[in-house]
Amino acid sequence: MGATATPSLAATLKMAWAQDATGLDPHKQTAFSSIRLLELIYEPLVRLDGDLKVVPALAKEWTFSSDAKTLTFKLDPAAKFHNGAAVTSADVKASFTRILDQATGAAARANYVSIARIDTPDDKTVVFNLSQPDVPLLTAMGSINAAIVPASEITGGKIGTAAVGTGPFKLEKWEPNQKEVLKANPEWAGGKVGVDGIDISVLPDENAILAALRAKQVDFALLNDPLVATLVPKVAGLTLNRKPVLSYHVLQLNPSRKPMTELAVRQAISCAIDRQDVLDTALLGEGQITGPLTMPLYRSDPNSLFCYKKDLEKAKKLMADAGFKDGFSATVIAATGEPPTAASEAQVIQSQLKEIGIKLDIKLMELNVYVDTWLKGDFDMAVALNGGRADPYTMYNRYWTKAGNLQKVANYVDDTLDDLMQKGRVETDITKRKEIFAAFDKHLAEKSPWIWLYTGYSYTAQQQTVQNFVATPDGSLFGLSKVSIK
Repeated sequence: MGATATPSLAATLKMAWAQDATGLDPHKQTAFSSIRLLELIYEPLVRLDGDLKVVPALAKEWTFSSDAKTLTFKLDPAAKFHNGAAVTSADVKASFTRILDQATGAAARANYVSIARIDTPDDKTVVFNLSQPDVPLLTAMGSINAAIVPASEITGGKIGTAAVGTGPFKLEKWEPNQKEVLKANPEWAGGKVGVDGIDISVLPDENAILAALRAKQVDFALLNDPLVATLVPKVAGLTLNRKPVLSYHVLQLNPSRKPMTELAVRQAISCAIDRQDVLDTALLGEGQITGPLTMPLYRSDPNSLFCYKKDLEKAKKLMADAGFKDGFSATVIAATGEPPTAASEAQVIQSQLKEIGIKLDIKLMELNVYVDTWLKGDFDMAVALNGGRADPYTMYNRYWTKAGNLQKVANYVDDTLDDLMQKGRVETDITKRKEIFAAFDKHLAEKSPWIWLYTGYSYTAQQQTVQNFVATPDGSLFGLSKVSIK
């Protein structure tokens, strides 16, 4: 008798990262660690590719009306949820109804408030009727914060407790701060997944992750600390993927708290900070000084913005003009682990602000505590790493418009910013949009409610046996859906 051949299965990818997800609700999560996990499980209608172009996800095609007030999607007929149910227009309508409900606390709600009515003429067609032209809406729908979830799960109150998505992987097990077990979704409409699954270990010390990579106990790792990432190329058999990203490091001031209510004080802080020194000390120079806009199409020369070169004399004069010649005391919050450079950034900023009399107390918090505190706007200052977007309106309307759902985090209302945001939202001419957002960029830097520092890189490390991973400017790990192990 001849031997019967059995097909070999793809291997399970052994992965590690330092910071675990803080929750499973794709509409509410803001932490990078949560987004990185959820984008493997859930899908939006569209997504952005490596060139920041909109490409199909759950929708196979879409059409914007000529007046930019109607957006119609045709759903992929093969798309199914992990429970086997087909994705329908009713699920899309229920998902966006949930996002738009203020009681949900959706992270990106402000991006979708132009949606006046959602029509579902058939199971595979969704029509978004808008209250006004909304050019960046399509790009905004590429976020995992706009993931489509089953209407039945919403009705059952299960969003955030169970993870029923449509993505390339199913969440089989989650032991918070220990591990996640993902299994490939054999019915994923996006095609065949390259591995059987992903076993993710949470190792809070990135040096331990590097040691595990060196010992070949881990195939692939997400790294956040440039101090560790820059060591990877020195290890035989390991490859470092290093990609510039849109996310930005920033010192957020709270302009609703004295003395940050004073423009001169905020400007003094901007003038006192040596951004390059913070970058070199905390990130080993692994980044680029930036203004508010980080996307290539709209990014400006930081040297053209207010006080981007350290000017202590100007800073001291501004402090004196505001009545704080002798300085003041304040507290800055920072998260442990995300980013891992947050404590170092806070320490350098603390030292620099001391030169103009500001005594800064650093308060380190666990990530989940920090996120809760940050969302409440309950801080004097905050060292933060915030996500970038391909479009300026999508990136910032939640902070800098009067109706923004994270306006409480920004704590700053400005008629000019709001007006420029609205103009950029409806303008279809790219040249005019660039002019609008250049003015927005300049005004925001001058008013200094936050002090933008720099953009960095995303880092992933892998064994040479891991193939086909593609890094993207948004830091996404979605490329793991096409990874294989030889």
